[in-house]
Amino acid sequence: MPSNFFSLLFDLSFSKFIGIRIIGLIYGVGGIFIFLFSLGFLIGGFQAGPGQGLLAFLLSPLLFLSLLISFRIGLEGFVASLKTAENTSELVEHFKRLP
Repeated sequence: MPSNFFSLLFDLSFSKFIGIRIIGLIYGVGGIFIFLFSLGFLIGGFQAGPGQGLLAFLLSPLLFLSLLISFRIGLEGFVASLKTAENTSELVEHFKRLP
């Protein structure tokens, strides 16, 4: 798979899409960044004071989930557009072979 990955990476004709193969990695890295952002929100709340800390403690899980869900929906839209493009390319090639 790594040699196939690099051949797709340097495919100058852009006949195959690499985004679908690395979308899981992008989601994982994005999830880590969203977690770190939510953790920073929580720590910042407690540094501001006990009242803000309690509010941050209650809101940081909601912030994490809403950001993660939004990120996931955005990536799903990206994958859907890539799959549509792949399927369209396959249909064009199929219809070119018809008499």
